[in-house]
Amino acid sequence: MSKSLSLEPYKGTRDFYPEDQFIQNYIFSTWKKAVQKFGYLEYNASILEETELYTSKSGAEIVNEQTYTFIDRGGREVTIRPEMTPTVARMVASKRRELTFPLRWFSIPNLFRYERPQRGRLREHWQLNVDMFGVEGAASDAEVISVAYNIMKSFGAEDSQFVIRISSRKFMNFLMRQHFGLSEEISGTLSKLVDRKDKTEVSVFESQVKELLKDKTESFLSTLEIKNIKDFPEGLSQHESTLELSALFEVLRDQGITNVVFDPTIVRGFDYYTGVVFELHDTGSENNRALFGGGRYDDLVSIFNVEKVSGIGFGMGDVTIHDFLETYALLPVYVSTTQVYIAPFDETTFSASSELAAFLRAQGINTAVDLTDRKIAGKVKTADREKTPWLIVVGQDEITSGKFKLKNLAESMEYEVTQDQIITTLKKSAHT
Repeated sequence: MSKSLSLEPYKGTRDFYPEDQFIQNYIFSTWKKAVQKFGYLEYNASILEETELYTSKSGAEIVNEQTYTFIDRGGREVTIRPEMTPTVARMVASKRRELTFPLRWFSIPNLFRYERPQRGRLREHWQLNVDMFGVEGAASDAEVISVAYNIMKSFGAEDSQFVIRISSRKFMNFLMRQHFGLSEEISGTLSKLVDRKDKTEVSVFESQVKELLKDKTESFLSTLEIKNIKDFPEGLSQHESTLELSALFEVLRDQGITNVVFDPTIVRGFDYYTGVVFELHDTGSENNRALFGGGRYDDLVSIFNVEKVSGIGFGMGDVTIHDFLETYALLPVYVSTTQVYIAPFDETTFSASSELAAFLRAQGINTAVDLTDRKIAGKVKTADREKTPWLIVVGQDEITSGKFKLKNLAESMEYEVTQDQIITTLKKSAHT
């Protein structure tokens, strides 16, 4: 006996039934509207890239442990994209002499990573990517963070519900290599430890740091606790990266964004970040976690052996933002895209029902016709279960009189209307 096929989606992926897709469409629509207000233009690309693109800059861990990589029929090593930033950098490098800078681009790709599924993290997800190319300095850093902030506000989030934690790779490199005099190898290992600090027990983290830093451990840990740039000790306060951070916080304050903090433990996992990095965190106890983040990557385009093009951006995943919206009861109530459900009384009224549906569709009204031979009660039940707001039963009396009973299923209201009055009633209801 052959094995039964599974009814479940592939592990770490999701099926989107109509009500799920409604939420997904809402998230995508809110993303698009928010970023387009800032002048960002949409782009896209294939989900397949040559693996070398990721081995060059994403980091060995991402490629070796978390990607879907295979050899295609032409003998090429190919990876299903785990992130979008290398792809957009390739696109910019390819057309750099034809493009007009600064570029403001966004995309909503689906991404794949082979990792253990858990809350907020699946093997396939969709992610808003927002990137600016060709501009350096606090103003561009602040704009990208402002876009992220305004997206949250577009979803209805309050400032108290999230905080933007900001640091700098340039600062951390200076701190480790010059201020503490660490080798490149130890600095790299220490950066990965710091990146996982929030997911590691305090005693374990401190023990791991001590193995690397010995007598410098206490001083390093004290530096990680600094939450205000003004509290930096002498030797750190005047470094270029510190001044850049100070300028960024000043611009954000001028823009009215105050739920931002300096947090030197924000490192971000990808190897390509070069300057400011940031993460947005849920502040509530129920979903207290990082929601998304990004940063500056001024050297990424140059991996294609072309001239440098500065860049900064972030990625916001659909899974984590969905969890956030659910936590704070910010998800919209499902509304069917079908506006009218027509129920023919019997087979003799099907032709008239189809004609009425064609008329409504021509007027821009999404209309479904019940094609079954069930009794009217069953047809009404289907319309109600699918949350179609309006119902019309078409019988011989309606055909003869030219008047129809237009019923609002949600409000249990009924209107006797002519064919033309159906349109005016629906439009009037939509504006009340």
